[in-house]
Amino acid sequence: MRIPCVNQPSFVLAATLLAGATGCAQRQAPPPTKVPVSVARAERRDVPFTVTATGTVEPARTVEVTAQVGGLLRRVHFSEGEEVREGQVLFEIDSRPYQAALAQAEANLSRDVAQHANAAREAERARTLAAGGLGTAEDAQSKQAAEDALAATVRADSAALMSSRLNYEYATVRAPISGRTGSLLVREGNLVRAAGQSLVTINQIRPILVRFAIPARNLNELQRRGNETLRVIARQGGRDDAPLIEGVLSFFDNHVDTTTGTVLLKARYSNTEGQLWPGEFVDVTLVLGIQNGATVVPAQAVMTGQQGTYVFTIEGGTAKQRPITVARTADSLAIIASGSTPARPW
Repeated sequence: MRIPCVNQPSFVLAATLLAGATGCAQRQAPPPTKVPVSVARAERRDVPFTVTATGTVEPARTVEVTAQVGGLLRRVHFSEGEEVREGQVLFEIDSRPYQAALAQAEANLSRDVAQHANAAREAERARTLAAGGLGTAEDAQSKQAAEDALAATVRADSAALMSSRLNYEYATVRAPISGRTGSLLVREGNLVRAAGQSLVTINQIRPILVRFAIPARNLNELQRRGNETLRVIARQGGRDDAPLIEGVLSFFDNHVDTTTGTVLLKARYSNTEGQLWPGEFVDVTLVLGIQNGATVVPAQAVMTGQQGTYVFTIEGGTAKQRPITVARTADSLAIIASGSTPARPW
């Protein structure tokens, strides 16, 4: 089939010719003006079923690094904007007060362990004497109570030692995740407060996510392919020369936004070269599958009139108007739902 790909001026001329043919028969119409048009043939192709949208890049994880203990910030081990690894040392808070508290907790535990051991021996001896009739049951009970009290003290000392050890370790602040650091919010020599004061923000950008929304009418197709790995192709917004970045669909929301009639989706990208950056806008194409044997025509051949969409067909060397129904468009092609038969010339 051949479809004339006429531009708007050509379409106007063709419409004028049709009007002249049906006009007043009392005067002879001038010979029709020949208008050159380009011709394309309707074809059957395997066409990707895609949905396009505008997305926003967001980090896979964002963490605000805070201090668990307070004190004087002695050293910063990275430069702001630098990429850091999980577990890497970021800050050092003056640990001397916590080191002293740790030593005191260790000493208290050692003292009370020794006292508990002595109390255990005393209680055992009192029980032996009471069993042989050489001591009283009251004395044995008193010695046993003293041992139990010291055992509880040892347990409390162990908990205090653990807390002191944690505080000492917290004086060294490490990266909770791998990612890129933002601006430093404290400097060496500043006094850091425990819990609540942000020191720096880390964004995980490898991998990275793109958040976008698609119309709810595509939800059934999305659910039908929910067990498949769906490709999502991203390109930096407004840049036709930007490279295509391929990722996979990782999430779609459990409800339709009643305000916009859309469903929120997220795609995951490895972003090994750092092409995607948190906060930027990208053009997103979700590939839901392949439509096999679809009838397609060039999108520029499709016209819109008062009666709907139509194309001009070539019949007997003359362009004639034929109504069609367009299911969707894919790049420069219009996928025809009805009104087009590839076996016939257009």
